[in-house]
Amino acid sequence: MNPSAEDIVRTAARWIDRGVRVDTSAFAQELGISRSTLFRRVGNREDLLGDALYYLSERTLTAAARTWERDEGDVVRNAAGELRCLSIMREYRSVLAASAGFRRFLDDEPVLAIRLLTDPHGRVQPRVIAAHVELLRRDVEDGGFEPAVGLDSLCYAIVRLGEAFLYSDVLASRTPDLEAASTLLGALVEGRVPSKTL
Repeated sequence: MNPSAEDIVRTAARWIDRGVRVDTSAFAQELGISRSTLFRRVGNREDLLGDALYYLSERTLTAAARTWERDEGDVVRNAAGELRCLSIMREYRSVLAASAGFRRFLDDEPVLAIRLLTDPHGRVQPRVIAAHVELLRRDVEDGGFEPAVGLDSLCYAIVRLGEAFLYSDVLASRTPDLEAASTLLGALVEGRVPSKTL
């Protein structure tokens, strides 16, 4: 077996998804390579975990987009008036929050997890922001909405606000409130708070 860097990252993502700690010695042994080969191909443990976490994030966002396409087709808003990008982001956060393996990683290594997930110069957050830019750009181009600020700034705010809610148990000892996150993100994107029936 001679795994590529992509194979190694995908395998690490599977370990995280299953709730298995990625110990580089055991991980390299399972792959049939030395630790030095592992390091040469993907960097140190934090590099590997960052790439694996982004892989899981990208996969989740792509699956959420496919769900919209399956259920709604190519429309920009569903019958309830929800914007495509907001629905996809809501599904994305919901799946991540429900992932037992991802939550275990946050619980077992909270300081490392938050550093990897929220580092503005790391392997996760900048790419997640870029993916959100592309997600929103599609709705802008298809006539779904006109943002009040540039997409880069808007998506930076979206991702940071989403992180605050998604990781609130680790960051602030608060139970994640994904419904509140969706309401606030909807207001941020569309410039208005949706009314609720009392």
